[in-house]
Amino acid sequence: MFRQVIPRFVDTVKTVASRRQMCNIPESTKIEKTINQVTLLGRVGAEPQKRGNDEHPVVIFSLATHNNYKYTNGDFVQRTDWHKVCVFKPNLRDNVYNYLKKGQRVLVSGKISYGEFKDEEGNTRPSTAVIADDIVFFQHQ
Repeated sequence: MFRQVIPRFVDTVKTVASRRQMCNIPESTKIEKTINQVTLLGRVGAEPQKRGNDEHPVVIFSLATHNNYKYTNGDFVQRTDWHKVCVFKPNLRDNVYNYLKKGQRVLVSGKISYGEFKDEEGNTRPSTAVIADDIVFFQHQ
């Protein structure tokens, strides 16, 4: 019985080893997990605008976030950062366009996207935007 089990075991090990060799992907072609995720809590800077076309509609709005700093002399300073938020998801896009108002507080979850655009003079300019996956509306006062 032992003589029958050993050859089967060896064959199984050889099969597994040969499959592992086939799975050895060169380091340069391996796909690794990455994360591009951003969460912003702030206030809407202007009424949302429809952009794009019928095939690729998008709603865009600006979002202000800020940080408070204290200088060594005791003075407080507030620095405001402005973020461009793009909404492509159909239902979310419609809700943002119809219900989001200037000054309203929102929580935006999404990813950062970098690109380029041409200005009026034909110069290529860098562009950064947050592509929204989810937006939580807070009560507008």
